[in-house]
Amino acid sequence: MTTNPSGRQAHLAAYGQELTVVEVGGGIRSYQVGGDDILDGFSQDEICPAGSGQLLAPWPNRLGDGRFEWNGTAYQTAITEVAKNNAIHGLVRWANWVLPEPESLHSPWTPGTPAEHLIVSHRLYPQPGWPWALEMRVAYRLGEHGLEVRTWATNLSEEPCPIGLGWHPYLKAPGGRVDDVTLRIQAHTAYVCDERGLPTGRIRVEGTTLDFSDAKRIGSLVLDTALTDLERDSTGRATVEMASGNGRTIRLWMSHQYTHLMLFTGDTIHDQARRRRSLAVEPMTAAPDMLRSGDGLKVLDPGETFEATWGIQVF
Repeated sequence: MTTNPSGRQAHLAAYGQELTVVEVGGGIRSYQVGGDDILDGFSQDEICPAGSGQLLAPWPNRLGDGRFEWNGTAYQTAITEVAKNNAIHGLVRWANWVLPEPESLHSPWTPGTPAEHLIVSHRLYPQPGWPWALEMRVAYRLGEHGLEVRTWATNLSEEPCPIGLGWHPYLKAPGGRVDDVTLRIQAHTAYVCDERGLPTGRIRVEGTTLDFSDAKRIGSLVLDTALTDLERDSTGRATVEMASGNGRTIRLWMSHQYTHLMLFTGDTIHDQARRRRSLAVEPMTAAPDMLRSGDGLKVLDPGETFEATWGIQVF
């Protein structure tokens, strides 16, 4: 019997969109609109590359030395970015998630009609370096206005728990290179990082190469950059727009819980064929290294749930 590296697959199709969610990590393997790939995903026989479509929890991005202190106790997690001595992207992206059974992926009103939404879940148990239990759930919905991804984290422990969420979708450049797309984002502050990707300070982006308040071409700019101080509309959403020469615009939006954002042009991806062919736009509820700095870190009381939503629209 052949086993997919990403485990079982769950498929949704509605409003001209198709979505594939995987058992390993509970993330997105592919998302298409009108038959076109919107996200730079991966094939069914591949191991998920470069965090593509993965949920990052209970912390996003990097934790320096894999070590942090909480209420006077020091914790050491596994080092998962060995070259830089960091623990990266949390603890759930390689775990087995519970997917709905195939027969449940149909509308209860019209037998045989693909559903518009599905929910996946995972219970994160205490382990060395992480003493809390968390119930994680993700709801994916395909609506007439695009894809919506809603994430919940519930503290099942008897003590308050630190939490941060992030996601790692890559917006695919239609022409094959991010150099040729234009980017627009209203963000006022960027993080300066050291060679390990850990923040050392902040700068204002106005007047710098990181100022995308007016849409401009990415060109040769190398991005592996965290941003914050995001402007929002009347509903509390912040947006990133990536436009191409063929007239297509991809808009990634995020609810107010996502206070930070990572942009990554993929220049350091191991597979050279994937470099700069898509832009990772990563909603985050906290800054890199949040478990040490506290920057954006949320605290869940016992039984409390944290919820955050992001989505994609294609024009």
